[in-house]
Amino acid sequence: MDLNQTFKNMANTIKLAKKSDKEDYLQHLRLVLLGIGGIGAIGFIIQFVFSVFRFG
Repeated sequence: MDLNQTFKNMANTIKLAKKSDKEDYLQHLRLVLLGIGGIGAIGFIIQFVFSVFRFG
């Protein structure tokens, strides 16, 4: 593995990267929070079902 080529690739990636604007950031934030809330809701429902109904 060529170390110089790796550093050049890293530098090119940083040059191409751009900072997100506020609208893009808020859209990603909404999606992440929706995903966290969805996973939490699924976990809560599973825990609730198993606490109400005793299996076995």
